[in-house]
Amino acid sequence: MNRSFRRWGSLLATALLLTACRPNESVEGQARDAKIKTQVKSKLASDVGAATLTSVQVNVTNGVVTLAGPVHSADEKARAEGAARSVEGVVSVTNALQVLAPDTSATPAGATPGITPDMSTPPSATTVPVTPTETPAPSR
Repeated sequence: MNRSFRRWGSLLATALLLTACRPNESVEGQARDAKIKTQVKSKLASDVGAATLTSVQVNVTNGVVTLAGPVHSADEKARAEGAARSVEGVVSVTNALQVLAPDTSATPAGATPGITPDMSTPPSATTVPVTPTETPAPSR
């Protein structure tokens, strides 16, 4: 009796461990999703760019692709979604990509990006000359 209980208990534990990863998906479904994920990543690299591949996370469950992570533009976001939709076996795409704000750190406030300021005229702010203070050498 005790031996039978142990055997059934170990079988039950093994069954639970095998289904713990994705209880709503068969092993075949998981293999199909892994293949879709690989194909989506390949499409992202070729259609959108290699930089996107490293920053975008791709998750697939039951053929539903979820894209997450940062992209540089709305166009890049749309192209990533289109690339994912074009893969065979994709049921739907959840696009959770976030468009990064443009980098304005290199452009001074009030300046137009891409235009170099004219340095031939002095700035409008008051300029105060700086005179070095020298300490005279001690006399002997």
